Amino acid sequence: MQNLCVVVTGASAGIGRATALAFGKSGCRVALLARGVDGLEAAKRTIEESGGQALVIPADVADHAQVEAAAERVEQEFGPIDVWVNNAMATIFCPFEQITPEDFERATQVTYLGAVWGTMAALKRMKPRNHGTIVQVGSALSYRSIPLQSPYCGAKSALRGFTDSLRSELIHDKSEVHLTMVHLCAFNTPQFEWGRTCMDKRPQPVPPIFQPEVAAKAILWASQHRRRELWVGFPSVKAIIATRIVPGFADRLLASQAYSGQQTNEPLPKDRKDNLYEPVPGDHGAHGRFDDRAKSSNWHLWLTTHRWAMTGAAIVGLIGAGVFFSWLT
Repeated sequence: MQNLCVVVTGASAGIGRATALAFGKSGCRVALLARGVDGLEAAKRTIEESGGQALVIPADVADHAQVEAAAERVEQEFGPIDVWVNNAMATIFCPFEQITPEDFERATQVTYLGAVWGTMAALKRMKPRNHGTIVQVGSALSYRSIPLQSPYCGAKSALRGFTDSLRSELIHDKSEVHLTMVHLCAFNTPQFEWGRTCMDKRPQPVPPIFQPEVAAKAILWASQHRRRELWVGFPSVKAIIATRIVPGFADRLLASQAYSGQQTNEPLPKDRKDNLYEPVPGDHGAHGRFDDRAKSSNWHLWLTTHRWAMTGAAIVGLIGAGVFFSWLT
C-alpha cells in the first residue's frame, strides 16, 4: 500500500480518524477532510510521526462545491486519488416527531449527500483512469433501522440503495473502479458526546461496543480486496439476518429495548455542545468515553476476512464427520 493516495472524510475524530491513521501507518499519502480543524491538524501530526504524509483540507461534505474543490486540491498536491473513503456522518438522538425539518435535512445532507458528493468527486477522476476504490462506510442500521435515530438510519439506507445502483452501472460499463460498502455495528467514538439529542440522558452505543481501530482495520482491508460488502462484527450479522427473517419481531424487540439501550443513566451535561451545524472545538481523538467497555478485537472480522480458514474448517469438519460415521458402521 506504499504511496497510495487516500482521501478520508470525517477524518478529524472517531472512525474516520482511526482510519486515516491506519492508512498513514501503511505508508499512504492521506488527505484529511472534515470541518474540525483542531482534530485534522492533530491527525496530520500523528500520521507524519508514523512516517506517512497528510494533507489537511477543512471542508463540509454536505456542500458539493467544497467536496469537489477538495478533490481537485488533493490531485494537485498528492497526485491521482487511489482510494476515497466516505465516512463523514451526523446523527440525532430523538423521536422523529420532535425533530425539526431543518435538523433532519442537515443530518441527511451530511450522512447521505456527503457520501454522494464524495463518490461523485472520486468517480469523476477514477473512471477515466479505470482505476480506484471507493469505500462507503455504512452501518448495520442501513438494513435494520432502530428508534431514536431515524435521520441516520434513513440516510444509511439511502446510501446503500445508491451504492447498489451505481455498482450495477459500473459493471455495465465494464469499469475497473471498485465500489464497496463496510457495514459497522457499535463503536466507541466521540459521536455520543456531540450528536444532537432531545433526550434527557447521555447517549451511548448499543452494546457490545468495539474500538474504532477495529472499524479502521476493516475499511483498510476493504480498500484492498474486491468484496462487495463487508459486515463488521457479529452484532451486524445478527441485525441484518434478523431483519431478513423476522422483521416484525425485530421491530417489537427494538421498541422495547432500544430506547434504554441507547441511553445511560447519566443526565446530559448542562454545557453540552453538538456538532450538527458547527464542529465542536478541540481535538476529540478517535475514542469516545467507553474505553472500559469497548473491545479492541473482533473474531468475526478475522473470519470474514480469512474465508479460507472457514472453508478449511468446514472441510475438516466434514471429513471428521465422515470418518466418525464410517467408524460407527
